[in-house]
Amino acid sequence: MAAIGRRDAETVYQFVARLAALQPGSVAIRCRGRQSLDYSGLLHAVTDTKQALHELGLGRSDRVAIVAPNGPEMALMLLGVMACATCAPLNPRYTVAEFAYYLSDLRARAVILPQGLESTVRDAARNLDIQLVELSVRDQARIGQIRLSAVNLPGDEGPGPGARSPDPFSMPEAGDIALVLHTSGTTSRPKLVPLTHGNVCTSARNIVETLQLTGRDCGLSIMPLFHVHGIVAGLLSPILSGGSVVCSPGFSDEPFFAAQFPSWLQQMQPSWYTAVPSMHQAILSCAKRYPEIIEQSQLRFIRSSSAPLAPQIMLALEETFGVPVIEAYGMTEASHQLASNPLPPASRKPGSVGKATGCKVAIMDSEGCMLPTGEAGEIVIQGANVMAAYENNDAANKEAFRGEWFRTGDEGLLDDERYLFITGRLKELINRAGEKISPREIEEALLQHPAVVQAVAFAFPHPTLDEVPAAAVVLRRGHEVESRILQDFLAAKLAAFKIPSPIVFVDEIPRGPTGKLQRIGLAERLLAEGKT
Repeated sequence: MAAIGRRDAETVYQFVARLAALQPGSVAIRCRGRQSLDYSGLLHAVTDTKQALHELGLGRSDRVAIVAPNGPEMALMLLGVMACATCAPLNPRYTVAEFAYYLSDLRARAVILPQGLESTVRDAARNLDIQLVELSVRDQARIGQIRLSAVNLPGDEGPGPGARSPDPFSMPEAGDIALVLHTSGTTSRPKLVPLTHGNVCTSARNIVETLQLTGRDCGLSIMPLFHVHGIVAGLLSPILSGGSVVCSPGFSDEPFFAAQFPSWLQQMQPSWYTAVPSMHQAILSCAKRYPEIIEQSQLRFIRSSSAPLAPQIMLALEETFGVPVIEAYGMTEASHQLASNPLPPASRKPGSVGKATGCKVAIMDSEGCMLPTGEAGEIVIQGANVMAAYENNDAANKEAFRGEWFRTGDEGLLDDERYLFITGRLKELINRAGEKISPREIEEALLQHPAVVQAVAFAFPHPTLDEVPAAAVVLRRGHEVESRILQDFLAAKLAAFKIPSPIVFVDEIPRGPTGKLQRIGLAERLLAEGKT
């Protein structure tokens, strides 16, 4: 692994304290219409949160869940909880049954949520005898004016079912768990990923170095702050760089925020933002209506991660905003980033997720042997940003690790310059009578048709061929096209066995909580709805 320096062992609290000492008056957190928070104020808010949690009997190694919408308060809670305990942010849109599952699996001792927020997590926490803690804002005009207060007191056995630390109120160390997140669970029950302070700080620092972030940079945070992409790239990286972060409401209401994006760009003047491809598409659909704002923006690059970025979208972004688009590759188990394209003048390769960033990346065959340059196999990784193991899941750990190498489950290859190309998700590859087909190749071909705005390819059951490729397509407004026309269009770009049949037209493609288009389960859903 590349040397990163003496701060590898920093905790989240330590790097906030260090920056507060170095640049106390520099702006750290910004929000439209509110007074900014400098690094001195950030340290004060984080310390106050830590102290408030200690007064509620919560400390080192306790699991504290956060259920809150994006914004400055959610950002402060993430930093404050990690400075004191183990942070577990959850999607505010979960049902009561989902909250009950995740809180039990986490062994949460408390749940923090904004005062007045109507959420089913209240019922789930009460049913599990978990302490509810409300967040209130003393002064809405100023960031950082927050207060925590207990809503209910749990039973005599203490808040929640987890085991207490022997020294609960001591400062967390680099090896302590800062963050616990669940995997998406698209093919199995969600797995619990514990990330230490060392993991997340290393990954954030890798991003800072990749993007050459400095104290002059300002990131616009739009990714969900319950997701590793939003937490590490969207929040920790701009703070760790000594720059600032604009905390927006995010994409919880996508059409509204996409339409608002140009005004955030104009008023807050960020130098970069990071998002998933579907968010970039939504932004593009609105940005073209505001050419003057786009031309006057201070963006120096745009970052994309967490899902494959189609070359057409990358080109459209670069043409619209006039800045380079940096595609990166990340996953929860790697504390987000593990590879990235570099900034110009270094080469960015369309279709590649770039080179390894601060960790090792290799390609392995099914027998565990490393493959040479140019040969496709499973992408495996190791480094200080990679989790040690899934929590309480021996079966998953046995499958996920080959010695010190973590198996990503993605198929890819390295070229002669060590640029990584992802060719598919191993569990998503379509097996047509033994022929392996990458859904991504079909999707990129479909997106070249002028009538297609979104496309997802997936495996569809077949009585004699096992599986055949199928696709769900969203057409641009005002366009009409038949599936046969699309298949004829693809015939010039793909081998016959790769052409999807059926192709179904839908108003929208299902998305996960972070905005990624959902492929797994689409065939079953379309069959159930009779759309094939």
